[in-house]
Amino acid sequence: MHRVSRRRFTFTLGGLLLGAAGCSSGGEKPGSTAPPPTATTPAPTPTPTPAGLGYHPFTGGRKGLRNRVLAVKIDNTGPAHPQEGLRSADIVYVEQVEGGETRIMAIFCSKLPQRVGPVRSARISDLHLLDQFRRPALAFSGVQSKMKQLVRDSDLIDVSEDNGAGGYYRYGSGRYAPYNLFGDPRSLLRQAGKAGRARDIGFRFGPAPEGGRPVKQFTARWPAETLTFKWSARQKRWLSYHNGTPNAAAEGGQLGGKTIVVQYVRTTRSRFHDFLGAYTPLLHTTGKGKAVVLRDGRAYDCTWSRPSRRKGTVFTTEAGERMAFAPGQVWVVLVNSGRPVVP
Repeated sequence: MHRVSRRRFTFTLGGLLLGAAGCSSGGEKPGSTAPPPTATTPAPTPTPTPAGLGYHPFTGGRKGLRNRVLAVKIDNTGPAHPQEGLRSADIVYVEQVEGGETRIMAIFCSKLPQRVGPVRSARISDLHLLDQFRRPALAFSGVQSKMKQLVRDSDLIDVSEDNGAGGYYRYGSGRYAPYNLFGDPRSLLRQAGKAGRARDIGFRFGPAPEGGRPVKQFTARWPAETLTFKWSARQKRWLSYHNGTPNAAAEGGQLGGKTIVVQYVRTTRSRFHDFLGAYTPLLHTTGKGKAVVLRDGRAYDCTWSRPSRRKGTVFTTEAGERMAFAPGQVWVVLVNSGRPVVP
């Protein structure tokens, strides 16, 4: 396994900042903390192949190094819970959508669940995020009409229901449309034979760096939702709570990840809107910004850097080293860099 080098460094009281207007940590008074200070990001190095990394670039594991990549859009509102298939995802992106709510884009590669859903529609920010994966397959249930040409022009393989892909079905007693559409990941990937394979997207895995601070829980906030992560020493992962309620998985257990990346991004109004006239947020995931990385019961103040949509996202510690994630599922939680806002 590629190991991120360690270097001893100290944190001053001012360097141990954790929260932001969009997030708060357990034991902190609201507004008492701020996003971590900007640190110098090393110049990007040539992207190695997954085999060169020595582990799966999405999870740090050993399986599925050359598997093809499938992204699935999944609803994250109350009627969609409990979701199915997310426990098998390599990466779980949480994105703000209209009305200050959130939606999930799950990345599957190293393993595939039996089914996944509820599958919902895509957004413009998905296209920006997916460019770094280089031609992944994208499963979704629809898209705003003005976005259809952008999907056709993008570097992804459309395996959506409205594009004629098979492998979708209505499922679940007590569920109703649109919260009962599920997909078969294996069927969807069979229809995307030219989908891109696993590649380096900037993540690094290995032993935890020195420093950080003990944190029992951390809450990400949007205008209409919260997502809290509580550290479970027994399970050695962060358990998620949606609007204060345990985020149950339909397969059993509770959703959560080994590493939680809270990435502060600029949130602006896109030119797209839903049928009610609510504008779709555009999450700016290129450039530079601040982040907090949660792993092993500790929080690390970091910076993120992504020079262009075709490049991966590099996370760097305050000491200027690549931040190492804990091997396993990664959640990337995208929140506004200021206070929660509906653009």
